[in-house]
Amino acid sequence: MTEDLPTPQAPLPLSGNQRRKMKSASRLYAVQALFQMEAIGQTVERVISEFEDHRFGAVYEGDEMIEGDVDLFRKVMTDAVNYQAKIDQMTDRALVAKWPIARIDPTLRALFRAAGAELVQGEAPPKVVITEFVAVATAFFPEGKEPKFVNAVLDHMAREARPEAF
Repeated sequence: MTEDLPTPQAPLPLSGNQRRKMKSASRLYAVQALFQMEAIGQTVERVISEFEDHRFGAVYEGDEMIEGDVDLFRKVMTDAVNYQAKIDQMTDRALVAKWPIARIDPTLRALFRAAGAELVQGEAPPKVVITEFVAVATAFFPEGKEPKFVNAVLDHMAREARPEAF
């Protein structure tokens, strides 16, 4: 006698809001991963693998981390590494002369590299990139002036990278 097994169903399509949340999560994860790469000297391949295997959707202290958009995460990470010199130079031009990128907070440096990757090679409109990464800055620095600083620097970088969008 054979049992009738349930037929697997295709996953439900994601809503636009779910896709946006996944993209936002990927941007936050990219900043964390770039910070980690710099702090402990990991390769981009290793940190991508670690985040996809252990961070996306993980549960920490009862809080479930949102799934990220794997494609966006990988693209931001690889573009941030492949175009780092160009992004860092663009960031330096946006910063005050006395504060080159090497002297700023490593979290902000990672953020500028992730955002710069999207501004240089990404498809999202620059204003979306700026808004998203200002939100990431707010998550890391909820009481500080950093989100306004990030907004100003990214606006300058966006106008350099994609002037036709303004």
